Amino acid sequence: MEVDCNPMELPINPIYDQDPEFNDLEGTEVKDMRLEAEAIVNDVLFAVGNMFVSKNLPCAEDVAYINVEIKEGTRYCLELTEAGLRVVGYSFDQVDEESRNPYHETVYSLLDTLSPAYREAFGTALLRRLEALKRDGRS
Repeated sequence: MEVDCNPMELPINPIYDQDPEFNDLEGTEVKDMRLEAEAIVNDVLFAVGNMFVSKNLPCAEDVAYINVEIKEGTRYCLELTEAGLRVVGYSFDQVDEESRNPYHETVYSLLDTLSPAYREAFGTALLRRLEALKRDGRS
């Protein structure tokens, strides 16, 4: 999997170490939405037709975009922020700035509303895992 930027290559600003105003930020966890988006893709790729983090739309610490094609063939562009995930476009790398689609807390909730085939694939995968656990418990 290719990542556009390596967080280890980002410059370190020594002002944070010297300025007491920034002392409260020490130990605060900052999410990188690109990394969150990659994790989301890896988690549900088995249950959709195609899914990948956009390389054409800007990503930042506070926003990332995911392109998804559900098993039914419909394409969407999803926005990921601290508020959650929502549909912002109806083709890959398309963002409708006027979009008023609701946010979903999880990718599972969002895909469940968009794709009956996702729901079925997810349910089948869950059933297989439960059956495997049951078999392992007997041995």
